[in-house]
Amino acid sequence: MTVRGGEREESQRERRFVSAEDVARLAGVSRSAVSRTFTPGASVAPLTREKVLRAAEELGYQVNDLARAVLNNHSRLVGIVATNPEIGFRAHLASALTKALIQRGNIPILINTGQTEEELAAAQRTLIGHRAEATIILSGSTPENFVDLAHRNGQSVIVIGRSEPGADQVRVANVAAAARAAQAFAERGYRRLGLAGSQSGTPSITEREAGFVEASTTLGATVIVARGRDSDYAGGLQAARELLDRENRPEAIFCVNDQVAFGLMDYATRKLHLQIPEQLAVIGFDDVPEAGWLSYNLTTFRQDPTFLARRAVGLIDRRLSDPDAPPLTESIEPELIRRQSAP
Repeated sequence: MTVRGGEREESQRERRFVSAEDVARLAGVSRSAVSRTFTPGASVAPLTREKVLRAAEELGYQVNDLARAVLNNHSRLVGIVATNPEIGFRAHLASALTKALIQRGNIPILINTGQTEEELAAAQRTLIGHRAEATIILSGSTPENFVDLAHRNGQSVIVIGRSEPGADQVRVANVAAAARAAQAFAERGYRRLGLAGSQSGTPSITEREAGFVEASTTLGATVIVARGRDSDYAGGLQAARELLDRENRPEAIFCVNDQVAFGLMDYATRKLHLQIPEQLAVIGFDDVPEAGWLSYNLTTFRQDPTFLARRAVGLIDRRLSDPDAPPLTESIEPELIRRQSAP
């Protein structure tokens, strides 16, 4: 279909944003009166406010927050930096964070980045360039100057699920939870255990692996360790082949997250026709919704994404109220949700 020049210009005019000048013209007031009406605490006569609000509603006017941020040298933007945010628990946490931030009045920006210093540095430059109020890091390895650069620009950094010097943190008790998994297996008499880990080497994964191996060894069990390329379903399949395609396979396996557990369980039941938990007990980590599906009925440690998001947003509020306070840490202990994959 061909669009003539006049029609294209008309279409562009129709698509433009409603401006404060449009509202002022319809309400019969000055441009400054419109600005004061939408500025919290500003003085404006009640009748003028009523005219402006009525005109704004009729036109569908929204305040230009971006322009206001430029004038004030800051914005309500909050960056969420994550590696593969569409996978597993990170997807649910990112969703919970965006909801919590919107309720707080922020504009969340999800940056899907890799784990290299160059990629994360580019993400930070973007957020500082747009005067983001804070950055929340879900995963990845931050550059050495990441936190320092943010602090020198008046930006808060919140880290979830890992430790980062100089940053406020929401920490999950990964080591203690993994030790409880070892204890749960020991109480059932399992002595030949497996760990389905990941070569990704993220702080959370490393803590869970170390916590489980140390606790299992202390309890007198032997542990066979296998790591998939990543902490996802394919990684679970890789770890399952290494752990289960052997004569003396483990009696029970701890998986570093639910995605790994799903891959391992599917391999065990569909390829090797093992009965879970009669022939193989499995415990995961995260309690994503799929863990409760009848196909898995996975016993797992629950991380509540909504609870974590509230804690992270709370740290932003605390940092803004006391910018010079030492780094703050929220510690969260995940709950073991018992289902049918482990007796």
